[in-house]
Amino acid sequence: MICFPNAKINIGLRVTEKRSDGFHNIETVFYPIHGLFDCLEFFESDKLVFENAGIQIDTPPEKNLCVKAWNVFKSHYDIPPVHIILLKKIPFGGGLGGGSADAAFFLSALNEYFSVGASKNELEKMALELGSDCPFFINNTPVFAEGRGEIFSPTNLSLKDYWILLAKPDVAVSTAEAYRGVTPFKREKKLIEDFSSDISDWKNSISNDFEKSIFALHPEIKECKDVLYDLGALYASMSGSGATVFGIFDHEIQIPNNIPYIWFGQLQ
Repeated sequence: MICFPNAKINIGLRVTEKRSDGFHNIETVFYPIHGLFDCLEFFESDKLVFENAGIQIDTPPEKNLCVKAWNVFKSHYDIPPVHIILLKKIPFGGGLGGGSADAAFFLSALNEYFSVGASKNELEKMALELGSDCPFFINNTPVFAEGRGEIFSPTNLSLKDYWILLAKPDVAVSTAEAYRGVTPFKREKKLIEDFSSDISDWKNSISNDFEKSIFALHPEIKECKDVLYDLGALYASMSGSGATVFGIFDHEIQIPNNIPYIWFGQLQ
């Protein structure tokens, strides 16, 4: 069976408070980017095997989220071992949720392949065992996210027909590094209330709390954001904890050689 786990971006990100369990509460909008995706194939095998093609993942196979996803699914349902082949195209350490997407899509694919019949709610609970943003990819539609990033509210936000440019310098930012540099702060209004219908107004109200400290540590990420605005972006921001930045455009542009872009395309 083959599936194609896609990337996502965070539009705005607020770190509102430190939780007693060591995690943080956040507010953000998750938006899927269907044009940038990995390719995940698996078939039944006599033992669990993981192969990595494309971008090489810098963790041993047993720590890969796909392998962990199989173990989580196996703990709930009796399924045989599989041979997993992951063609990695979404860069890791980029705030694009690639590993989380791989894990969530794999859970859904295992559910379908073995005709287990787990509900979307069950799959979301399994996904949460793997990471805070993994449950988003079960339904894979735009949402306003709170809590650790697993409490969803529907949103009518649509970027249909806009163009998105994703750019990532040759650096990776770990989630731990990002959280070390941020001071939680709870605002009077929720982030979703600051969105307006005019995207060009977002730069005055929608921000990412991680940018200040991450830009200081990795100025090349800020330079990418500045270039996106120079190119005419209506809105530009770092996605998640970085290191990818995205720009939203209302027209197709010519991409200059001085920006390390990952993907550029029109959203459907």
